[in-house]
Amino acid sequence: MTAFKKSFNIKKRDFVRAGEASINVQNILKSLNMDHKLIRRIAICGYESEMNVVMHGGDGILTVEINTGKIILDIEDNGDGIENIELAMQKGYSTATEEHREMGFGAGMGLPNMKANSDILSVESEKGKGTQVHMEFNVSAD
Repeated sequence: MTAFKKSFNIKKRDFVRAGEASINVQNILKSLNMDHKLIRRIAICGYESEMNVVMHGGDGILTVEINTGKIILDIEDNGDGIENIELAMQKGYSTATEEHREMGFGAGMGLPNMKANSDILSVESEKGKGTQVHMEFNVSAD
């Protein structure tokens, strides 16, 4: 049963508003008095995925779903897709442009950070058909 679900639009190359969706998710979780360590993990994953859409994807959507026991982030875009997901999951691998690197991006840690900070990560993509990222975070009953 879904207790809460909200989606946020992400625009390709909109560096002015980049990060707003993940900040909105972070604020929602704070208002629900979620554990600050869990919020941090989710914020990292939200931001990394949002920046990937802004830099590499087409327009996209970030959706947060809060259920009993878990929080889900789903991110999808209509961009060019990831040619080699296995390679993209390697620390340090980057397809960032020179422009992205000049802005401080392109360290090749986006997907590896998502994997390290989520409890479940799945990435589906096909060249020319966009990307779907699904992440789950367990909410402990402490």
